[in-house]
Amino acid sequence: MLTEERHSFILDQLDTKNTITVQELVEQLNHSESTIRRDLNTLEDQNKLVRIHGGAKKKRKPVDEPTMDEKTVKYMQEKERISQLAASLIDDYEVVFLDAGTTTYTMIPYLAGKDITVVTNGVPHASLLIDYNIDSILVGGRIKQRTKAIIGSIAERQLEEFNFTKAFMGINGIDLEQGYTTPDVEEAAIKRKAIKQSNQSYVLADVSKLGDVSFVKVADIDDCTIITTKLPEDKKELNEYTRVREA
Repeated sequence: MLTEERHSFILDQLDTKNTITVQELVEQLNHSESTIRRDLNTLEDQNKLVRIHGGAKKKRKPVDEPTMDEKTVKYMQEKERISQLAASLIDDYEVVFLDAGTTTYTMIPYLAGKDITVVTNGVPHASLLIDYNIDSILVGGRIKQRTKAIIGSIAERQLEEFNFTKAFMGINGIDLEQGYTTPDVEEAAIKRKAIKQSNQSYVLADVSKLGDVSFVKVADIDDCTIITTKLPEDKKELNEYTRVREA
């Protein structure tokens, strides 16, 4: 196997399992330990992985969260399908938490006509909910400019007063080992509190989020049901650890 092919194989393995040992690569690639170690050193020099004792781990992405406007234009068809399925799970008379985020925002038109109450920490969400005549509560607190989410201790304390039948969450990363993650500590606290206060919690995520790990852990992988589009073959393992609904 050529050097470039080995490097590609190693990076593919790290995308799937986050860490890998030298011995595993020796057995899988049928090359000497010294060759594999050189490969790992080269890939680390190229800033593509991180060397650890006895192997390597996936290099985490820098914490640089896109704005809501930037996220809105990505994966729009997938978000529409995910949002439509999520909205179909809500029955009349439910009290629902709708997290800030572009996919949860896309749910709102599909909620029209439902006799429900929605609590949200998304400023644009509250405005659109009112446009659709949906009974709504906007929690108070500090507004994060990049995502237009309300965060902080005031919002967190308010959420303690509510009990939700269902919560629909946005997320930045989904990983079997690290669970659900997001870049911001305060947003993570709001998400964690909403999940705790809900009978059922759903994470809405297009497939680009699967396998990613962000800065702060929100919840374990089995704490929520994932609503996404068709799982890629290398992510089918998620079905063994949590509930997945494919739109």
